[in-house]
Amino acid sequence: MADSRSIIISYQWNKSVLSKRMVFTVLFKIQAGNSWNIGLKSRVEKGCDAGLKRRMGTGGFMMEYTTPVIQLKGVGEKTAKIFEKMGILTVGDLIRFYPRDYEKFEEALPVREIKKGEICAVRARVAGNINIKKVRNLTILSVVAADGTGKIKLTFFNMPFLKNILKPGVVYLFRGMVQEKDGIPVMEQPKMYKDEEYRNLMERVQPRYSLSAGMTNNMVTKAVKQALSFCPPQKEFLPEAVRLSENLMDREEAVCNLHFPKDFETLIEARERMVFEEFFLFILGLRGQKETNEALESSFSYIETAQVERFLEKIPFSLTNAQQRVWEEIKADLQGKRLMNRLVQGDVGSGKTIIAILALLMTVTNGYQGAMMAPTEVLAKQHFDSVTEMNDKYKLGMKPVLLIGAMTAKEKREAYAMIADGSADVIIGTHALIQEKAVYHNLAIVVTDEQHRFGVKQRESLAAKGNLPHVLVMSATPIPRTLAIILYGDLKVSVIDELPADRQPIKNCVVDTSYREKAYRFIEKEVSAGRQVYVICPMVEEGEADQDSLSMENVENVVGYTEKLRGFLSPSIRVSYLHGKMKSSVKNEVMEEFKNQNIDVLVSTTVIEVGINVPNATVMMVENAERFGLAQLHQLRGRVGRGEYQSYCIFVSGSDKKETMERLGILNRSNDGFKIAEEDLRLRGPGDLFGIRQSGEFAFKLGDIYNDARILKQAGMWVDRLLSEDAEFIKTENEGLRIYLENEKWNPIDFRTI
Repeated sequence: MADSRSIIISYQWNKSVLSKRMVFTVLFKIQAGNSWNIGLKSRVEKGCDAGLKRRMGTGGFMMEYTTPVIQLKGVGEKTAKIFEKMGILTVGDLIRFYPRDYEKFEEALPVREIKKGEICAVRARVAGNINIKKVRNLTILSVVAADGTGKIKLTFFNMPFLKNILKPGVVYLFRGMVQEKDGIPVMEQPKMYKDEEYRNLMERVQPRYSLSAGMTNNMVTKAVKQALSFCPPQKEFLPEAVRLSENLMDREEAVCNLHFPKDFETLIEARERMVFEEFFLFILGLRGQKETNEALESSFSYIETAQVERFLEKIPFSLTNAQQRVWEEIKADLQGKRLMNRLVQGDVGSGKTIIAILALLMTVTNGYQGAMMAPTEVLAKQHFDSVTEMNDKYKLGMKPVLLIGAMTAKEKREAYAMIADGSADVIIGTHALIQEKAVYHNLAIVVTDEQHRFGVKQRESLAAKGNLPHVLVMSATPIPRTLAIILYGDLKVSVIDELPADRQPIKNCVVDTSYREKAYRFIEKEVSAGRQVYVICPMVEEGEADQDSLSMENVENVVGYTEKLRGFLSPSIRVSYLHGKMKSSVKNEVMEEFKNQNIDVLVSTTVIEVGINVPNATVMMVENAERFGLAQLHQLRGRVGRGEYQSYCIFVSGSDKKETMERLGILNRSNDGFKIAEEDLRLRGPGDLFGIRQSGEFAFKLGDIYNDARILKQAGMWVDRLLSEDAEFIKTENEGLRIYLENEKWNPIDFRTI
């Protein structure tokens, strides 16, 4: 176990270390009438919070997974609406709302023992005057504290009221991330605690949940404790042979320990159990989809057309060898007897879009309709603009139409009419493309771009409107081949592993937080030259984390960072922000403003990872780069370097630990997404569980394909073994799994969410 003062949890797999099992049973007795009398019997040996040991008297009621959260004590209409914003409608949703990370509060250390790059607590007296200065719109309060072993500087931003709270000579307990400036330890924005309050926090591992405005960590914690107390136990469904072989914790115990673990060892074991389940169900769904796909016959008749060849002759560049190879594979699929179900995997800038346009053009010139589905309205509109521009420039004869939620009712009606009568032959949009009102004339292919799995449910919805279409999935997520074989088990895979020759390499640097001021000056220089800048932060706003949470200490947030930048940068520089919690119309407006060069610096979460193409943007600065996976950082980097100007990417790490800087250093050495993904897999191993954010196509709730690669491979092995031995799960030992899968409200395998 690494130093548990650190919020980044690192460990080595040790299958010989077993935690004691917790016995947790609920006895239900029906009383006269319709009321329930519940006796909750808990015997806790290890790992379950004492707050779960509750007893309800006469007049209580049994809660099911489908019980609305408003029936929990302390959850009124206002709180229920806040929960709803996070997708929590029922008690079951709440139980499946797992913590985003955890933290352990350790004993306060003497100042001389604290270490740079770690979160520590110190008990020290205010040893000097409190200084306040203003830097443009930013108020900075600083003070020195000491404890006899050394001094530490404390810095607070936009908290001038502390001048009336902090008293010289008085001892306080401060906790925060330790940095070093001019040889002196520094804490920026530390939290302050009373001794009793801090002792209570030290007693066990503290869960920290993702929060929205109006929520607190304490609110969620209390609600989850009730939900676990009053809900029937969740039945184990994995076959015993699987659990014993993989040494997996019982499901009920694992869920409890994911929320309220006594220690990190128990947490690790509980998480492994639920990650295995998540991967197991996903791969099982893939196997079923593959079997379905392979049996589907094509009802379309394709031939090679002269229009496609003329288009390739007219464009001012030649396809790379990789693009040519992939295009030949797609043409063979379209002209074959079976429906195409192919993934085109290509690095950022490898030229996947031109392949999609070729597939659509071949479809249209064979007399059919084609659709292109994107994950965001901005990306859909961007594709529409690109297709329209090429169509007009090269006189391709296609009739494209856009279909997104932001359109007016009249615009949608007109689009639906054109789609239905065939006067529109290329339809570009979001999930609106597969909704009930969209009726196609003769749809033959669906191209899905980025983060989209086109599963059985979507195909069925289109089949009800006509023939089953070909499916082409485009992805820029670089995934190591060993994992891609498992994750893309239902698809034929084509890889564009070559970049166009005229692609200008991005210049990269990995730095610590002391480099920020130089970075700001560089940003000013680029903006003065007419260029634009992205700044990426992990969090939306400070309120996203509970005020007592230090797991996100010194983690930059979009809203606060925007204000900070406005204070540091020249007043003439236009700074704005963007994040996923904004209304779609507002997000679209901000992206359009940035695209039209009415915003100089855009501070954003990873929402810009896909869906925005601004050739004039030349700088990408990523704060807290250590909290992201390398593959995601590489995709973020792909937002710059899209034009004629030299582009730069600055990765700012909040930790200067050797292993962290070594991992980020890979981005300095390579611009090849697939090499980076392989290195990410090698270096991360089963290490950091909760500190590194992951996204992209496989945004699992708990699992991470890099950190949990071993579990992913084992889950795949067991799925294949079970299917080969008992494909219908009719054997007694597999009965629990069959019942679980039949009950869709407990296990909806929906590829749109993965």
